[in-house]
Amino acid sequence: MLENRPPRGLLLSALGSAVLGVSMFLPWYSVSITATGAAAAQQQFASVAQHYGNANMQTLADQIGAGFSAVAGHPLVTLTAHQALKDLSVIVLLLAGVALLASLLRLADMIEIGGDQIALVGFAAALCVLYRIVSPPGAHTDLVSLSLSWGSWLALVAAAAIVGGALWTPSGDRNPAPDPFLDFLP
Repeated sequence: MLENRPPRGLLLSALGSAVLGVSMFLPWYSVSITATGAAAAQQQFASVAQHYGNANMQTLADQIGAGFSAVAGHPLVTLTAHQALKDLSVIVLLLAGVALLASLLRLADMIEIGGDQIALVGFAAALCVLYRIVSPPGAHTDLVSLSLSWGSWLALVAAAAIVGGALWTPSGDRNPAPDPFLDFLP
């Protein structure tokens, strides 16, 4: 009865693949204004108000400009991997799809693919995710800050689940042939 149960490793790989695909549309990066950026925005806002506005406009600009420092360091917007990474997110989505399809087809005994091959696909996805964790996209400036959000860490855990689940699955058949050398043992 236990022999008919699907291997847990393949289930873990399939779940990791699905989570990796979904994580491409979750927040990966938070964008915030730095203190230097808030000061520059305040200065530019006051300059425009002084050049084009009257006294009331300048007073209003000073009041609004004073609030810029309050938003410094706080996340203003989040970016998904699909928004920020463009081509790399498509590659990771394809890798997740291949790993999901291979895991499900192996679970259904429709193909004979080794767990090490699924693990290789998961490892490639993990490398892509790690690359963007270590090297965020975009030019680095003193005005805005780009920090990692929870979606990137979820993607890394999902890619690790693909690799771990695939390696947990024995290669080849679920019911391996008996070892002929063990027949000689008493």
